[in-house]
Amino acid sequence: MHLNDSDYVATTHRGHGHCIAKGVDVHGMMAEIYGRKTGVCHGKGGSIHIADLSKGMLGANGIVGAGGPLVCGAALAAKYKKTGGVGVCFFGDGASNQGVIFESMNLASVWRMPVVFVAENNGYAEATSSTWSVATDNIADRAAGFGMPGVIVDGFDFFAMHEVLGEAIERARHGGGPTLVEVKFSRYFGHFEGDAQTYRAPGEVQKLRDEKDCLKRFEERVVKADLLSAAQLRDVDKEVKALVDSSVVDAKSALLPTAEDLLTDVYVSYP
Repeated sequence: MHLNDSDYVATTHRGHGHCIAKGVDVHGMMAEIYGRKTGVCHGKGGSIHIADLSKGMLGANGIVGAGGPLVCGAALAAKYKKTGGVGVCFFGDGASNQGVIFESMNLASVWRMPVVFVAENNGYAEATSSTWSVATDNIADRAAGFGMPGVIVDGFDFFAMHEVLGEAIERARHGGGPTLVEVKFSRYFGHFEGDAQTYRAPGEVQKLRDEKDCLKRFEERVVKADLLSAAQLRDVDKEVKALVDSSVVDAKSALLPTAEDLLTDVYVSYP
């Protein structure tokens, strides 16, 4: 909500939500997931590598923490060209221990680049608890070592997220340099399809769903403030479901890439 098409985002290998939020076309995304020619990457990226540079989406990435250098490059270009653009790098608590993320944060500070590093700490890197794998109490504590602000925000609170990220983006956009924002929340599902999540306490997920679910908390707040009604929110749910369903239908019927398409969208011209 604070970004525009001139701002760039690098996401993780589960970055579909970030893509949608950044404005990437849902039908084009679904076609890409199905490997179709009508996909945003013409069927060559697939689920893990969805990208749309026209929307500032640098893409998902199968390499843990690899978005850091990409965003630094985009931010450096924005600073050099004076476009006012900002780069945002999303990474998880597992990637927070990667050297490439440390190097990126150091570079962003040294060159005072317009970057926001967003550490999505959902508690587990695959099956490893972040309380065991991260040496500091908070990922945000590491910001001090790179000369940038470190902020912790409740990832279950939409309004807190909106405020904190808005401040960090504005700071970057107006020459204030990078910020590290740690988002503390938790995931409901496993690291992979079929993950039994035996590393989690019994009832942990259900307790989160019942007490902290961000959509429930959002609805309670806006309905209580008389900003939206429950009926209006249900209409949004229906619209979104219809959009996703129609994108699946279109994707399934779209054309697959041909053998000739292998030689397009590459840097080398083959004879």
